[in-house]
Amino acid sequence: MRASTDDDISLMQQLASGDDVALNELMARWRERVAAFLLRMIGDYATALDLTQETFVRLYTSRHSYRATAAFSTYLFHIAANLARSHARWKGRHPTVPLTNEEGTLTHDPVDSQLSPDDAAALREKTVLVHNAIAALPADLREALLLFTVEDMSHAEVATTLGCSVKAVEVRIYRARQALKKALASQHP
Repeated sequence: MRASTDDDISLMQQLASGDDVALNELMARWRERVAAFLLRMIGDYATALDLTQETFVRLYTSRHSYRATAAFSTYLFHIAANLARSHARWKGRHPTVPLTNEEGTLTHDPVDSQLSPDDAAALREKTVLVHNAIAALPADLREALLLFTVEDMSHAEVATTLGCSVKAVEVRIYRARQALKKALASQHP
C-alpha cells in the first residue's frame, strides 16, 4: 500500500535539504506505478524502464524547485508525461520497427496461470486488442485516460499534470472512451 501524500511531500523536503536517501524511498514507493504508466504510454518495456529512471533523475534535479501546491503524484506524473511526450516526438523523427513476437504482440505481457489455456488465449487476445486500441489513441487522449483510469487521479489532478483545464480533461476522457468503444466494436462485429 502506498504511503500518504504528506509522507511524499516530507520526503521531497528531505531530499531538497540534502538527504539523498529520501530519493530511494520515493523510488521504492512510486517506481512501479510510474513504469506501468510509461509502459502504457510508450508501449515498449525497455523504453518505459529507461524513462522511469529518467523520471526520478529529473525529480532529483528539480528537488530544490519543488513546491507542494498539488499532490506529489501530480508532480511526479507530470514529469513522466513530459518524458513520454518527448520520447514520442523523438520516435516520430527516428522511426524503427517494433520488436514483437510472431503473433505481433508484446512479449512481456503476463499470462494468468490459473486460467485454462483457451481462457488464457482469449484473455490475451482481448488484452492485445485493448492495448492496441489505447496505443492508437492520440497522445493527449491516451494520457488523460491513463492518468484518470489507471493512476486513479481526479480530473483536477489530471488537469494539473497535463497543464490544461478540468473541462479539457473531461472532454479528453470522453473522446478517448468513445474512440475505444468504436475501435473495439469494429474488432468484434
